Amino acid sequence: MTPPAGARRDPAPRPAAGHKAARAVTRRWSPDHETRLYLAAHPVAYPLMRLLARLGPVVRVPGVGVVVNDAAAARAVLLDERFRKDGPGSPGDLWTPVLGPSVLLNMEGEAHAALRRRLAPLFAPAQVASLVSQVLQAPLAALSARLARGDTVDLVDEMRLMAGAVICRLIGMGEVSPDDARALFADGERIVSMVSLRSRRLSARQISAAREVLDRVGAIAAAAYARGEETTVMGRMRSLGLSEAEARGAAGAFFLTGTETVATFVPRLVALLHDAGVRPDGPEHLDRAIEEAMRVTTPTPVMLRSVAAPARVGRVPVRPGDRVLIATHNCARAYGPFDPARTHPQELRRLWFGAGPHFCIGYPLALAETRAVAGVVLSAHVRVVGRKAARGVLIPTYHHLWIRAVPP
Repeated sequence: MTPPAGARRDPAPRPAAGHKAARAVTRRWSPDHETRLYLAAHPVAYPLMRLLARLGPVVRVPGVGVVVNDAAAARAVLLDERFRKDGPGSPGDLWTPVLGPSVLLNMEGEAHAALRRRLAPLFAPAQVASLVSQVLQAPLAALSARLARGDTVDLVDEMRLMAGAVICRLIGMGEVSPDDARALFADGERIVSMVSLRSRRLSARQISAAREVLDRVGAIAAAAYARGEETTVMGRMRSLGLSEAEARGAAGAFFLTGTETVATFVPRLVALLHDAGVRPDGPEHLDRAIEEAMRVTTPTPVMLRSVAAPARVGRVPVRPGDRVLIATHNCARAYGPFDPARTHPQELRRLWFGAGPHFCIGYPLALAETRAVAGVVLSAHVRVVGRKAARGVLIPTYHHLWIRAVPP
């Protein structure tokens, strides 16, 4: 596949300019590719979010809430039970009308802890590594063959296929065709794209459209649950004591959260490594590059919490009903540009996946998928030959990222 006419191609290195001032202006006003992705996705909200980072670690913004731009303050909020996911202005306002009240995205307290304990065995590193190996064996072999032939490959399309295939297996679909995997991914993408950085609630029309898709996902999950096969995730949920309603809710949550993160991240990881001229040497170096790329890309650029009891966020007092907006992207980007050699301080460590009782239960799955795909792509010594930013999306990403293998 060749990039179509008009697609952005990486420019050849420019000769040195003859005037120092001209070079300084070019550096000052030329955003990097990651910034371009954010501007394409959120042309108004992103500049405002970055402006808020200059106002201090924690700032109250009328009409928005209490905005947290500091990693230590953000982690303190995430670890404090007074800041909840099920009150006014929280994620529950967005997702409860769609998923119901009993999914990890919008639960708190003992009920949340109990459900998480029952789901945790499904996401043990060995379990997800086995799942990813089974599901992605054929797609990765096909990708490797295409790169070996010297084909130009759209990594974004490949990731839609692979992320869709993994989620199909999670919700109980078993073996699916590439078209079915891409179609399921597109359904999830449409629901997630209903949300913007400014969203507090979905409209009645959006809720209806989302439920239509999720009802189909729930029916697939319920059928797999009824069969009770131990080789399926839904079957194991039944054996772990989850009810059918809990299994359906979990399938819906996996569907919404498990497709976008990996599918958007892997092309950005490959692009960051290409732009930095870095090639990880072995699994340990790859893992460090993945962690640093997650910091820069920030898979969850914003997190919401509702204040349930009087407290302070940094030096700002908050009261019940206040909304706390953790600008995770600001927290992460405060530590500088992409540098795979960087060591993350404790307050920053994987903050984009949450902290404490709400740390993302699917993190091991996302990491296993990323390792599998990145390992194949990077072993082929690829370079980026063209790219195009996605517009109108919640999580900034590439609409296309064309890569081609080059001789080592």
